[in-house]
Amino acid sequence: MTRLLRALAVLAVAGTAAAAPPAAAGEPVAVVELFTSQGCNSCPPADALLGRLAARDDVVALGLHVDYWDYIGWKDTFARAEHGDRQRAYARANGRRTVYTPEIVVDGRTHVVGSNPAAVRRALERAHRGAEDNLDVDFERDGDYVTVKVSGAGGAGRAAVLLFRYDHRNTVEIARGENAGKTLTYHNVVREIRRLDTWNGEDLSIMLPVGNLKTGGRDGCAVIVQREGNGAIIGAARLSLGL
Repeated sequence: MTRLLRALAVLAVAGTAAAAPPAAAGEPVAVVELFTSQGCNSCPPADALLGRLAARDDVVALGLHVDYWDYIGWKDTFARAEHGDRQRAYARANGRRTVYTPEIVVDGRTHVVGSNPAAVRRALERAHRGAEDNLDVDFERDGDYVTVKVSGAGGAGRAAVLLFRYDHRNTVEIARGENAGKTLTYHNVVREIRRLDTWNGEDLSIMLPVGNLKTGGRDGCAVIVQREGNGAIIGAARLSLGL
C-alpha cells in the first residue's frame, strides 16, 4: 500500500459497535458500499464491520471488491474492474483524484474510512435523517417471479435503477500478499451490477425471473435508485434469495 493509504489506515478507529439497533419496518434504509480488497491488510476490520451492518434492517450493505491491489501478490477472488470504475466515479464526483481501500460510501454521498465505526455511525445517522423523502422500493414475490416497485415523489430529475446481485457470505484462505496466512470472511459480496431501468419521476414496476436472480448460486440481491453520474441514492431495498 502507498504511504498515503497507510496514513489513512492509521486514522481508522478500532471498535465493534456498528451503530444503533435495526430500525422497525418502514423506517428509512441507507446504502453502505464498502470498497475492499483481499490484498489490503487494512481491510479486514472494515470487512468485519460490513458483516455487522449486513445484519441490520435499516442498512443495505454491499461489499465491492476492487482489483487494483492484485499486483502486490494476491489476486482478489471477488474483484471486478467495474467496482474500481464505480469507486473512481465516486471520487471524481467528490473532487478527488485518488481512491483507497477500505473506503465506505453511504447513500452515494458520504465518504469515510471503512474501518472507522464511529465515522460510519455518524454517516448512517445523517443518511437516515435525510431519507424521509426517498423513494419507496419494494419487492413482491409471486412464484417464479419478483416484481420490483419504485414509487414516490423523489424530486425532479432522472435516476438509474440498479440491481446488485451478491453472496451473503464467503470465506477465503489468503495464501499470499499482505494478508497471507489469514482466513477471512466476507459479507454481501457483490458479483454483478446491472442497470434495470431509468426512473423519470413516475411509478415503475419491473418483473424479474427468480431463476435469473439466483444464477451462479447468488443468494441475495438489492435494488437501488441512484441519481445519474454516481449521484445520491434516493431509494433502496434488498431481497434474500436463499429460500
